[in-house]
Amino acid sequence: MKNIPATIAIAAVLAFTACTQKPKETQGSDTEKLSTLDSIANERLKIYEKVELTADLSKLKPYEREMIPLFIEAAAIMDDLFWKQAFGEKESFLAGILNENTRKFAEINYGPWDRLKEDMPFVNGYGKKPLGANLYPADMTKDELEKSDVEDKRGLYSIIRRNKDGKLESIPYHIAYKEELTRASELLKKAAEICEDEALKKYLGLRAEALLSSDYTASDIAWLDMKTNGIDIIIGPIEVYEDKLYNARASFESYVLIKDMEWSKKLSHYVSFLKELQKGLPVEEKYKKEEPGTDSELNAYDVVYYAGDCNAGSKTIAVNLPNDENIQKSKGTRRSQLKNVMKAKFDKILVPISNELISEDQRKYIKFDAFFATTMFHEVAHGLGIKNTVNGKGTVREALAEMSSALEEGKADILGLYMIDRLFEKGEIKEGVIEDYYVTFMASIFRSIRFGASSAHGKANMMRFNYFEEQGAFTKNANGTYSVNFQKMKQATNSLSALILKLQGDGDKEGLKEIMDKMGNISPDLQKDLDGLSAKNIPVDIIFEQGVKVLGL
Repeated sequence: MKNIPATIAIAAVLAFTACTQKPKETQGSDTEKLSTLDSIANERLKIYEKVELTADLSKLKPYEREMIPLFIEAAAIMDDLFWKQAFGEKESFLAGILNENTRKFAEINYGPWDRLKEDMPFVNGYGKKPLGANLYPADMTKDELEKSDVEDKRGLYSIIRRNKDGKLESIPYHIAYKEELTRASELLKKAAEICEDEALKKYLGLRAEALLSSDYTASDIAWLDMKTNGIDIIIGPIEVYEDKLYNARASFESYVLIKDMEWSKKLSHYVSFLKELQKGLPVEEKYKKEEPGTDSELNAYDVVYYAGDCNAGSKTIAVNLPNDENIQKSKGTRRSQLKNVMKAKFDKILVPISNELISEDQRKYIKFDAFFATTMFHEVAHGLGIKNTVNGKGTVREALAEMSSALEEGKADILGLYMIDRLFEKGEIKEGVIEDYYVTFMASIFRSIRFGASSAHGKANMMRFNYFEEQGAFTKNANGTYSVNFQKMKQATNSLSALILKLQGDGDKEGLKEIMDKMGNISPDLQKDLDGLSAKNIPVDIIFEQGVKVLGL
């Protein structure tokens, strides 16, 4: 990251603070519109089921219990930073919302746009959400940025703002958010002083420094090197989903985690099959020539705090990090399964959906172990395939730009099921029968589709659902339920895996756009089924009661 002169930095930060999203002018009666929108928010708030985010702390060591409040305080800072990236200034915006339920719904969505309904505005005075959220000036076009002399037009750890002359400039996160990141860094350093696990202590120190420099490589590697820690914190700018303009700039988030040692031990042996599974992918050799990292881990955790991007709208239930392609190739990744939240979604959402939409004779195949496995192998599958195109178009992310995340999520979903099928054939997965995994996977598509088609995960789910329907992998019965055709599901899994891997390897953005235009949308018939779930008051997702008090700390 290049240094920038102090005068420019100060001007740029001043420009940044002035870029909070402003309401657009409305027509007609403000009172009437406010009433209508409040009514919408009142109803939409009901799609979330409240869950108390707790875990068994009895096995924690005294120093670990002392560290958790520091982790939560640092995570809360990431939450405030994500508000700034997604929308702008939080407090004045929320204070201006008179209806309590509308205010609560805005807190869930980190702004006035409904994340699970194509980012539709639900607060009076706000129009369409900018594709670049608040990571770019609201009046900036792609063409303007491309023609500018900004060096890191697609910088991972910078925002774009106008200086006092109206010229576009890039500001590194550690300058734009210096005050907040300094406080978070100090909290991590304080936790490191208490910590008795040497690897965790090293990671916390390096992560604290990374927040102040926007150079996360050393801390990412140190995070992968941790093996014996009982608690963990994922913190910083990580995923690029919020940037729908370029899919380039990372958003702040944090998870505070307690490791489930018993479940983690059960999962660890699957990593040894990554190279074998990569070689067996159902695609031409050139699309699987890269080797996955050998230092990958599978671990299970209970989450005790969510903050920022991962807490916005639908809640993440598994994490595959770091995202740095070079680290992934050289060392691998850690796939973190968020077990307590996964179980909450299974019990409160997936089972009720299955009772409505899965044929009665196949409901016996809906199993938590299968849900856990399909989610887990989704994260493992991010490490398969290739990160660089085969025809010189650069990385897959660069070649597919704003469409890359949706296809990557689609790849992970379908290759996860492919991996389960192969490991089941090898006898490495011993829980249940293969039908459990197919039917639970199908039911989970309905669960995820309800997040809407505006997110990367939503587009991936729609592409898969429509492809499966086209291939006959399932049928819809006269009574409105769905039945999986197990043989055709297996065939469709293989062919869709090959299609996605080829699109990525070729960096075929036009081909992907054509497929997404055809298969990335919710049909009226499917929407009717989803509306039926809402009519039955089945929640779409969960929200948390969380924090130090909830944990009894």
